[in-house]
Amino acid sequence: MSTIRDTQKEKAEDIKNNAERTVAFYTLGCKVNQYETEIIRKDFLDHNYKEVDFDEKADVYIVNTCTVTNVADKKNRKMLRRAKNTNPDSLVVATGCYAQTNLDDLKEMKEIDFIIGNSKKENVFNIINKNVSHYQVDNIFDEKEYSSNKYTILREKARAFVKIQDGCSKFCSYCKIPYARGLSRSRATEHVLEEINYLGEQGYKEVVLTGINMSEYGLDLEPKTDFDTLLEKILAVKSVERVRVSSVYPDTITDKFLGMLKNNPKLMPHLHVSVQTLDDKILRLMRRNYKAEFVVNTLEKVKREVPEVALTADIIVGFPQEEEENFANTMKNLDSLGFADLHVFPYSDREKTTAMLLDGKIDAVEKKRRVKKVEELNNIKYAEFRKKTVGSKQRVYIEEIVEDKAFGYTENYLKVFIDLKKGEKNNLDVKVSDLVNTKIVDFDGILLEGDII
Repeated sequence: MSTIRDTQKEKAEDIKNNAERTVAFYTLGCKVNQYETEIIRKDFLDHNYKEVDFDEKADVYIVNTCTVTNVADKKNRKMLRRAKNTNPDSLVVATGCYAQTNLDDLKEMKEIDFIIGNSKKENVFNIINKNVSHYQVDNIFDEKEYSSNKYTILREKARAFVKIQDGCSKFCSYCKIPYARGLSRSRATEHVLEEINYLGEQGYKEVVLTGINMSEYGLDLEPKTDFDTLLEKILAVKSVERVRVSSVYPDTITDKFLGMLKNNPKLMPHLHVSVQTLDDKILRLMRRNYKAEFVVNTLEKVKREVPEVALTADIIVGFPQEEEENFANTMKNLDSLGFADLHVFPYSDREKTTAMLLDGKIDAVEKKRRVKKVEELNNIKYAEFRKKTVGSKQRVYIEEIVEDKAFGYTENYLKVFIDLKKGEKNNLDVKVSDLVNTKIVDFDGILLEGDII
């Protein structure tokens, strides 16, 4: 009698022997996942697979999963099922953070053929091609060093992501990411600089530095170094024009970093800050080792020193024991800081975290109300920040052109659209990856409108 494993082997062999093999990708979560998907994609394309859209019929579907929230977990399972429903004869691969932390849950899903954890993620192609063990999930805490030297380019974007480290050693009380990614492991400085120089030579004008917790960069290297020292060296690479930092922690915005942000025109004035809450009691329960006043003072200093900076942040509401007074403190501080945009999430229990064990859980209706309150404030601040740029001149990096309309980002990461055939003007020679001088002429409630000057 044929077993499920025998059927999987037969499928793998059939795909391997097919001259017109196809693969589709779906990535959930952070920029690190996007970067890693691109490395997997390159392996498949280098071995003559043709990429198709995820909603199309493919021989192999790869879902690079996220597990930062319960919503992400549900989306993972939904996309894995969708893949198998699109082509029942395909091989469906779950990799990434949810595959690392929830192996047993995924084993229960008959739609999945391979489950590959984060430490084996870069070997997805070889695992499928050689048709070896279908469950490849190791203990992530056995990973002691940053082991990958692979890199590629994210062809879907004009900007290129560069991963500088993996893992996190903070163990914030609400976060299961250390169990998905392991402890912090830094990539060698020379390898980071090599990749950035390569990207510049390939025509990329902007790179985005990314990692799970970049503030811990260099602490595990020998000799020790730090993120600011790495950034200083990156800014000296001549082949790239713009450098972005994807995320920062409030307690790692040093005077040296702020000096580079203020004085080096290559470092883009946009910071996405891991804030989460702005109330002292909830910060303590989250195991953040500072108070709300420190965060407010730090970010106000950034705004004074770099007036054009755009600050964005992640916010969690409805954390256990978050009373109305605590929530009001967060709202007051968010109002005073005036973020350019906020990503707001209702708290959800994550397995293995200490917050899961706390009493004083907030019910779903109240969490939804608080999310709505933050979103209403964000809508106001979002519009206020962008309206202030109307009439200003900005350098816009073009990332996409659709039907004679160009879309790109200012230095402080505000999205702009430009009508290339507006009135008597004709700027149809503008290309993706061009940096264009633009006057901001309007704000439509979502995007800024610009005219090339």
